[in-house]
Amino acid sequence: MSRRPVRIANFSGYLGDRFSALSEVLAGDPVDVLVGDYLAEITLAALAARSPEGGYVGYALAQLQPHLPVIAERGLKVVTNAGGFRPEALAAALREHIAAAGLALRVAHIEGDNLLPHLDELRAAGHPFTHLDTGAPLSSWGVEPAAANAYLGGAGIAAALQAGADIVIAGRVTDASLTSGPAAWWHGWSTDAWNELAGAVLAGHVIECGPHATGGNFSGFASIPRPLRLGYPIAEVAADGSSVITKHVADGGAVTVDTVTAQLVYEIQGPHYLNPDVTVHLEDTVLTLEAPDRVRICGTTGTPPPPTAKIALFAPLGYQMVMTTFATAPDVEAKVALLRAQLHEQFGAPEQGIDELEVVQLGVPAADPETEWEATVAVRIIATARDREVLSRGRFAAHVHALFLASYPGFFTDTAATPVHEPRARIGYWPALLPAAVVAHDVVLDDATVIAIPVPAASSPANQPVHPEPEPLPGGPTRRLPLGTVAHARSGDKGANANVGVWVSDERAWPWLRSLLTVEEVRRLVPDAKDLDIVRHELPHLRAVHLVLRGLLAPASGSTLRVDQAAKSVGEHLRARLVDIPEELLS
Repeated sequence: MSRRPVRIANFSGYLGDRFSALSEVLAGDPVDVLVGDYLAEITLAALAARSPEGGYVGYALAQLQPHLPVIAERGLKVVTNAGGFRPEALAAALREHIAAAGLALRVAHIEGDNLLPHLDELRAAGHPFTHLDTGAPLSSWGVEPAAANAYLGGAGIAAALQAGADIVIAGRVTDASLTSGPAAWWHGWSTDAWNELAGAVLAGHVIECGPHATGGNFSGFASIPRPLRLGYPIAEVAADGSSVITKHVADGGAVTVDTVTAQLVYEIQGPHYLNPDVTVHLEDTVLTLEAPDRVRICGTTGTPPPPTAKIALFAPLGYQMVMTTFATAPDVEAKVALLRAQLHEQFGAPEQGIDELEVVQLGVPAADPETEWEATVAVRIIATARDREVLSRGRFAAHVHALFLASYPGFFTDTAATPVHEPRARIGYWPALLPAAVVAHDVVLDDATVIAIPVPAASSPANQPVHPEPEPLPGGPTRRLPLGTVAHARSGDKGANANVGVWVSDERAWPWLRSLLTVEEVRRLVPDAKDLDIVRHELPHLRAVHLVLRGLLAPASGSTLRVDQAAKSVGEHLRARLVDIPEELLS
């Protein structure tokens, strides 16, 4: 007999999410499992650079510690990837707090994702760690990795819960595994229950970013009720893998078909969403609003996962420093050009030791500025160097500040802000693949028992479907308006690539949207991508076009010189562009 749906509540979408979120979730509606996601690729890069608290996320420990008695009293399960590079250390720290409180909670952790100690051995065995985007071998990188982690699936989490763990601490598992693992444990799914696992992975993908699913970072934000303090989502995952996405009744925000779609199309590879436990097929996924703040996800199917595991490698590339000045109209472009030329004259020679130097104008002054601020734009200065000394001790900053009396008219900085004098570390990211069978996946229980997790018994090629360019639609009356007048978008990062999902709420608008967003038109609408390889897919049931702008964030998110390092605003830029919209869609 099937169990009721398991209620899985997210309480963290990234390192730095609202600290009070766990308190709010525990004060909300009843749930069975609490999941906290902390490890974006940029977060791993930051941990690699700073390695705080011995390599794990101390922020999560501070969140959990006061609530351990309530977690024990209610019999809740907690699953988190806050273990970072050292899940065993976070597990040990939690056990100390649990013992001090006299509680009986059991803590397990996941091992095997940390490949750094085995990197030389793996390379010697003939694994080149070929870059997923460029095809270059790791040996060509020119720097030595400081971290190398495999993306593990949810099978270890399920096994840990089955063995009696109350809290499971993972490192680099996929974000969705925090949900699919508990769902597999709750329902007792076999490791080849592909459709069920696929549905749970998709539910996990929707709630992994916390308030994203309740109206956060949503292009329709103006329609979201009580937006000042958005609540956190809940996934009710049924025995067949279908789910209902909802939220705590008393909290702000909303769960709608559009807020769920926004997360479904966020940071995916395409219609086939590759995970270590299963390949999720999004082509037939259907969303239905069953009741206010209750969106059902069904129709998702799954096939075996790819035979490879994704590997995230990080290495120190040197240092960078960012400073901001301001320029006020008129002649802003000429002023920025003068500043750029002055800095390149000072630092452009190779003997200066600066590798990259960019001066970028952010924004455009109003045509007839009524206030000084309508006339003013920010000017971002970023410099990188392998040697810290080139940028440190105020050397670079001092030269910028020395231009106050010698550069363009109206040169100023925000003197009320904390001045930047020292650079910070710059971390590079290298995505690669390994045969899944090479990667260990172990559960370590609180009595030191180790449970080895085998790789899935079957695999399938990591292929994406090919969608031909659409044919143009018959003409008719149109109005030239921003794309966002009728379309939503959500964008994000995947290594060096940017992902953009664009969709329409109105079924009538779908043929027009798919016909509009050809690769050629996307190149026109996003000039930064005009020379890039653009991968385009269609998701008709979601009324969405999914785009991958390959190399937009090169060399990678976190080390790109772009201001929008994680491509969060690319979708909004696309929505701001003027296109010809059929008048019938504007009624």
